[in-house]
Amino acid sequence: MKHLFSKSRAVGLMAAVALIMGWSAQSLACTNLIAGKKATVDGSTLITYAADSHTLFGFLEFIPAADHKAGEMRKITDWDSGKYLGEIPEVPHTYKVVGNINEHQVTVAESTWGGRHECEDTTGTAIVDYGSLMYIALQRAKTAREAITVMTDLVAKYGYASEGESFSIGDPNEVWVLEMIGKGSAEKGAVWVAIRIPDDCISGHANQARIHKIPFKDKANCLYSKDVVSFARKMGWYSGKDEDFDFSLTYCPADYGTLRGCDARAWSFFNRYAAGMDRYLPYLEGKKGAEIMPLYVKPDKPVSVRDMQNMMRDHFEGTPYDMTQDPGAKNYYGVPYRYRPMEFKVDGVTYSHERAIATQQTGFVFCTQMRSWLPDPVGGIIWFGVDDANTAVFVPMYCSINEAPECFREGKGDLYNFDFDAAFWVNNLIANQCYHRYSQMIPDVRRVQQGLEDAFAAQQPQVEAKAAAIYKSNPADALEFLTNYSINSAQDYLHQYQDLAKYLFVKFLDGNIKKEKDGKFERNAYGNPVSPTFGGYTQDYFETIVKGSGDYLKVKEVEK
Repeated sequence: MKHLFSKSRAVGLMAAVALIMGWSAQSLACTNLIAGKKATVDGSTLITYAADSHTLFGFLEFIPAADHKAGEMRKITDWDSGKYLGEIPEVPHTYKVVGNINEHQVTVAESTWGGRHECEDTTGTAIVDYGSLMYIALQRAKTAREAITVMTDLVAKYGYASEGESFSIGDPNEVWVLEMIGKGSAEKGAVWVAIRIPDDCISGHANQARIHKIPFKDKANCLYSKDVVSFARKMGWYSGKDEDFDFSLTYCPADYGTLRGCDARAWSFFNRYAAGMDRYLPYLEGKKGAEIMPLYVKPDKPVSVRDMQNMMRDHFEGTPYDMTQDPGAKNYYGVPYRYRPMEFKVDGVTYSHERAIATQQTGFVFCTQMRSWLPDPVGGIIWFGVDDANTAVFVPMYCSINEAPECFREGKGDLYNFDFDAAFWVNNLIANQCYHRYSQMIPDVRRVQQGLEDAFAAQQPQVEAKAAAIYKSNPADALEFLTNYSINSAQDYLHQYQDLAKYLFVKFLDGNIKKEKDGKFERNAYGNPVSPTFGGYTQDYFETIVKGSGDYLKVKEVEK
């Protein structure tokens, strides 16, 4: 998802210059986490994605498989704005897409980093934007490598209509990071590089180009446009040897905002699962000569689907950037959220809030699970949720389902039209209550959220064993079985979250906390509500109030 701010970008090549630039970010969007098949507990490949935007209504994309006649064209509209960009020819057959995974267990996700403004298309002739690029690839590719070919061929032929982008691309056997940026008005197309993440490693990207040195000789694990270096030379951005070329530094020079607000999110993932990540803190702080954080690391132990899901709920807990422990949290019910704009000034000095993986403006979030030992219809799952990952529920949607559940369906409400049967709106009702009474409310959310996710995890082996058995004799029946299971799971989640939204509103009404007994709100012997608990404020809050008001609120003796 596009970042919703303008970045000031350095034009020099020196790392020191790039690292000391002022933080210009007001809002940063989208996080992807990745795990290779030997870095996971069950041998699956995993990709997560939070689609963060202040204007995105979260729903589950569903595109059925289709056959197309010769000469049939596909209209391209910009994913962010809806602007019509042009048309390209359809291929004879396109594959089914459920969210960001297709029927062959191929996943494509993204995060936008902008990059050099000179690389933005100013001709108006480029047709394919980053969002269309993802879904066209999903409709046309059976493997991750094929998806990379589809994407890079498309921009070469029709032009690239977006800013610099990192894509996570995976199938049951491989996971890749593809980074791409256009050529502006200079030439049609884009320059790009794709690196395969080693099977035993984890990776991540979050609105900052993450590929630095390019292993040009590793043809099996590195793909790149033939002009990735020569174009930079032509534009006067690089004059060194090919082997010293740094893609990120050249096409997306870092500033303090992209280090602390973007790379720090990937670092938090690494830090959770690999020792020694403190060595990259100077890099995140923009220190001259600091060691650059790598594209991938080997975790100390394999990660699970639940690990990846919970990582999407991260607020830097247990790190120097912990948003649950800073003054903003301590003074306000421990809430690990900061509203936009991120930057603010005090006495002429510019400051900024942290930007964690979990954020309030998420439209939808997922974790795709891709498994080589199962038939594609059974092996591919998009664990899908809407709104803020921290309060969302990851619901299993199999890649073979024949329709999207109603509560996740496009058109079930939008940002201007509330619908209590739309999962996006129900989740927002819960999340936005929590943002104001976080420490008091989040335990109730966790109880329902984890109960649902525990149930889905417990059911998974049985559901998949049955689906695989049915698939052997009747594939169509297996797809129907998985469709019904996915829809029922989504509707069960919706109903429990509808109840939770109402429960939170009643329990915490007017700053009070209603007392409960035997699973019900407590009443006295005459059937009336008992006196509630007064939730009050933290001691940190009281101390801040006193410091700001002096003796104004001080209780004084009445003079006689």
